[in-house]
Amino acid sequence: MTSKKTILVAGTYDTKDDELHYLAEVILGQGGGVLSMDVSVLGEPSRPADVSKHAVAEAGGATIEAVIGSGDENTAMQIMGAGAAAKALELYQAGRIDGVIVLGGTMGTDLALDLCAALPVGVPKYIVSTVAFSPLMPPERIPADVQMILWAGGLFGLNSICKASLSPAAGAVLGAARAVEAPRRERPLIGMTSFGKTVLRYMVTLKPALEARGFEVAVFHATGMGGRAFESLAGEGAFAAVLDFAPQEVSNHLFGGLSAGADRMTNAGRSGTPQLVAPGCYDLVDFVGWQGVPVQLEGRPSHAHNRLLSPAVLQAEERRTVARSLCEKLAEAQAPVAILLPNQGCNEWDRPGGELHDAEGLLSFCAEMRRARPENAVLHELDCHINDAAFCTAVLEVFDAWVARGVISKTL
Repeated sequence: MTSKKTILVAGTYDTKDDELHYLAEVILGQGGGVLSMDVSVLGEPSRPADVSKHAVAEAGGATIEAVIGSGDENTAMQIMGAGAAAKALELYQAGRIDGVIVLGGTMGTDLALDLCAALPVGVPKYIVSTVAFSPLMPPERIPADVQMILWAGGLFGLNSICKASLSPAAGAVLGAARAVEAPRRERPLIGMTSFGKTVLRYMVTLKPALEARGFEVAVFHATGMGGRAFESLAGEGAFAAVLDFAPQEVSNHLFGGLSAGADRMTNAGRSGTPQLVAPGCYDLVDFVGWQGVPVQLEGRPSHAHNRLLSPAVLQAEERRTVARSLCEKLAEAQAPVAILLPNQGCNEWDRPGGELHDAEGLLSFCAEMRRARPENAVLHELDCHINDAAFCTAVLEVFDAWVARGVISKTL
């Protein structure tokens, strides 16, 4: 350790004073530093916080009196959430904090998501919550690299059970602040979406090929949360280009699967990032395997991928709906778009003879993609399967042409 790491400890000190001070004591006991932030509204902490609730409310565009006067706890906490996010970013940019830990139930967790989303990737962010991992949290609100810890026995007051959750959480955020290797943008970054090699394989060829061209490549697992992280970074303009070849989360969102949010496949376009797009696994909707087949997906072929995840096959009209949605999203892009359309299938299970093959459905999708293609996108029809070598060859041809034209920059 070359320097002391300081952790921002945030929460409602009027209701969780003992627990928040306990977190601070553990961090201090391990040689770290602490800055406290009080995000409560009505009560007062037992000792003044480094960032008072008055300062938080002011950063949220209000006064604490106005927050109280709103008469609505939801409105009040949204103001405090905006203020907490602004103050946390201010502290980080000033070099005063190296990580953050936020404590809460549903109210505190709601605020914690705003606070953590304000901080860049590489800043350790821990949320200790009574509702960690809960479906209460929509994917679009979960920051790309947040860590969540379930707060057992933590609804009210300290006890030996909740200390067993809080103490390792305190150690985790301090250890993360000491160990973190924050992203260093030494090469332009390419964002790619995919699934594992069982179903999509292009990344095995494309990642080293792009690295040999001087780019860094980050591959995102497009199973809801991976797509959320991808969209979060795309919206920040973190990528020189995206290779969004697994937009299945759009299908999931349309038909009740594992959604990455309504804004999936929009943020790269909004940030002016060039997009190479292909419809990997567009024809599947993922559902939680251990919950059984959802009513809307009953009576169609499916594949038990593992005990967590199973995909079901979309029907022809549903595939046309997906095609229209993809094209509508791409039509809003503020940078060049290339659509690569493999006409022999878009996942390994959809090859002729495969268990999820549907030749008629594929034809319907391809026809709708041709019809709905937005004017700002160039369509490259490929006589191959997405997992064939010819697909990767076509991708690299488009990519290299864009680099040559300056569409994709090789400099930071």
